[in-house]
Amino acid sequence: QVQLVESGGGLVQPGGSLRLSCAASGTILSITSMGWYRQAPGKQRELAARFTSGGSTIYADSVKGRFTISRDNTKNRVYLQMSSLKPEDTAVYYCYADRVSYRSGTVSVIGYDYWGQGTQVTVSS
Repeated sequence: QVQLVESGGGLVQPGGSLRLSCAASGTILSITSMGWYRQAPGKQRELAARFTSGGSTIYADSVKGRFTISRDNTKNRVYLQMSSLKPEDTAVYYCYADRVSYRSGTVSVIGYDYWGQGTQVTVSS
């Protein structure tokens, strides 16, 4: 009923920039929290940046000052602008949404913990 689809990944040189986009599809009424996580080869999935339920932003220390998360609530989209990219930013980036209210037939449903399929970001010269 609810799907997250990421786009915008690719290969970029160190110091370059990329912008990731995530679109939530379905008959969505509201999304409480959205964000981005990443998983590098051989490592656990970790937070990159996200919005809290109150609308504040949280960034991993490793990306502060370089990444900016933004959101378009009218389009159920979240973005991640990544600048000054480093080789250690290489990872699969996953979009995340939590507490999603959506319509299923004639009823409203709340679902939790949705993930996209991931988009690869490779930073290399």
